[in-house]
Amino acid sequence: MKTILCIGAGYVGGPTMAMIARKCPDIKVIVGDINANRIQAWQSDRLPIFEPGLLELVQPCRGKNLFFSTDIAAGIREADIIFVSVNTPTKTFGEGAGMAADLQYWEKVAREILANATKDTIVVEKSTLPVRTAEAMARILHSHGGKPHFEILSNPEFLAEGTAVKDLEAPDRVLIGGATTASGQRAVQALADVYARWVPRERILTTNIWSSELSKLVANAFLAQRISSINSIAALAEVTEAEVDEVARAIGMDSRIGAKFLKAGVGFGGSCFQKDILNLVYICRHYHLNGVADYWEQVVRMNEQHKARFVNRIVSAMFNTLAGKRIAIFGFAFKADTGDTRESPAIGICRRLLEEHAELVVSDPAALDNAKTDLRGAAGVTFEPDPVKAAAGAHALVVLTDWAEFKALDYAAIHRDMAQPAFLFDGRNMLDHQALHTIGFNVYPVGKPPLTHL
Repeated sequence: MKTILCIGAGYVGGPTMAMIARKCPDIKVIVGDINANRIQAWQSDRLPIFEPGLLELVQPCRGKNLFFSTDIAAGIREADIIFVSVNTPTKTFGEGAGMAADLQYWEKVAREILANATKDTIVVEKSTLPVRTAEAMARILHSHGGKPHFEILSNPEFLAEGTAVKDLEAPDRVLIGGATTASGQRAVQALADVYARWVPRERILTTNIWSSELSKLVANAFLAQRISSINSIAALAEVTEAEVDEVARAIGMDSRIGAKFLKAGVGFGGSCFQKDILNLVYICRHYHLNGVADYWEQVVRMNEQHKARFVNRIVSAMFNTLAGKRIAIFGFAFKADTGDTRESPAIGICRRLLEEHAELVVSDPAALDNAKTDLRGAAGVTFEPDPVKAAAGAHALVVLTDWAEFKALDYAAIHRDMAQPAFLFDGRNMLDHQALHTIGFNVYPVGKPPLTHL
């Protein structure tokens, strides 16, 4: 029996290993993490991350061929393949602060593998890393003189939170990068054989290791670029009385452009898009490609400007003052079907509204615990799991996450219990704006003219 260890029990490591365990019952899969509370949560029915279908994926395998442990050293000694899936946030200090990836956790793991491995091992980069990081890992792992032997592979994840289980079950592609040596290609094939248990071979792409590392950064940069692009057009649509959804539908029918990621909203968030673009910018500047760096940096700047413009629109619509006004925030997660709030647009938007002395009531089906952490110490904010109660007495509703639960609400009843005139700012363009206007709301969608009674 082969043994696979994943170091890091977060949003990537946990679901990925659960899928491998489910599809490969003859492989022992260990998920290791130094956070004992996180490991304990994985061993319960209250998992540490919210992801549709994940508990149903974990339960049949847990305790059979899927195990969770804090004893990482023991897992390293046993493993034939080790996935490294630790956090690689943007640096907040020193050289490259604000752009470069912080690799301190990654390096600690590399040194721990070196100290504990007792047999030839395949080490797989699963974390999103800068190009040529594998070279640095190889230098660490080969510093002992070659016994045991390590092969380093790059196998970036392309999961979307909220659909991670579906993405793992039927991925668009699995990308594996490795050395072009004979032993490197054998390692690539060994990992490809694991995925081939359920992924068609034509969807398993193999490249050199540097192309694989760069592909992850570029994929996220291109997706974020489309969001910033359509949001820039949303700003123009609002002042020209065009409708951005109609524009998006028209251009999306062009097969050269396509319809995906053309939904205007409050901007992108999550753990990957901004971090990976800034990482790409840092790499470009390192190689003196300043024009390329400026191009990609503008995607992030546009995202920040769009969030600021959204807040300015709220202030302007509500008579240029929010002081003492109750505003219900519908959604705090960066997207629906996840509790993840990392880089969520809601964080900055809420802080800007609080600076205007608004009184916020935040409601979200899965992200309130993280919201409390993100807004810790902020005066003027409370948290309410029931959106109807959050809206009672509010002067405005601000929709920041496209949860299906918000579509199903009785907005006529909500409107009756709000302060008048009642405003609704749909930052996700997910509601029926004409119906809301008929009920009596002053409706402000993104990228469309407002529907007002004022």
